[in-house]
Amino acid sequence: MTIEIWLTYLATVLAFMVTPGPSHLLMLSNSMTHGFNRSLATAAGDLTANALQMAAAGLGLAAVLVASQHALKIVKWLGVAYLLWMGLRMWRQTNHASSKASVAPYASLKTLWGQGFLTSAANPKAVVFFAALFPQFIEPGQPFWPQFVILSVTYLIVDCTFLSSYGIGASWIASKLKENASAMVHRIGSAFLIGAALMLGLKTLRNTA
Repeated sequence: MTIEIWLTYLATVLAFMVTPGPSHLLMLSNSMTHGFNRSLATAAGDLTANALQMAAAGLGLAAVLVASQHALKIVKWLGVAYLLWMGLRMWRQTNHASSKASVAPYASLKTLWGQGFLTSAANPKAVVFFAALFPQFIEPGQPFWPQFVILSVTYLIVDCTFLSSYGIGASWIASKLKENASAMVHRIGSAFLIGAALMLGLKTLRNTA
């Protein structure tokens, strides 16, 4: 792979990442409510799902997913419902607690990882996206898998950078708020989760229209 092709691919991925997606909103929420360090588990879950989706695309499973539209809809709506449930639950917990005593319920790293993984995996059409994107930058005369690995790793690094940037920003904002404003932090976090659910839901509706 030439440096020119790689730079073009990098610019394409950066342009794609500029608009926050559901995973970025989830990262914002968990960073505000659990802190940046713990929210890294959420980023790890998202990247794990992306890596598996890329592997599926590389192994030619995109055609299987395209052929199973019913299964795609079920998985996507389960992801929407899960995010919406988390956001509403967080909002209710904040309303039932005083702003001084309101603290985010403890979530294990496994739980935070699972949230990131499920949010990303709720968009199985990402496999189709990767299957359509990667061939545009792979040179037919060169070995396939080395080029595929370069494209995949580049995407994961860029995604990780964006997730970390959102997380650091959200954690910094939360740390600057007064302690008695913790209820506001949790409401903002729950709003991000609900926003992520609505975003996934709108994408699903557009794809089925």
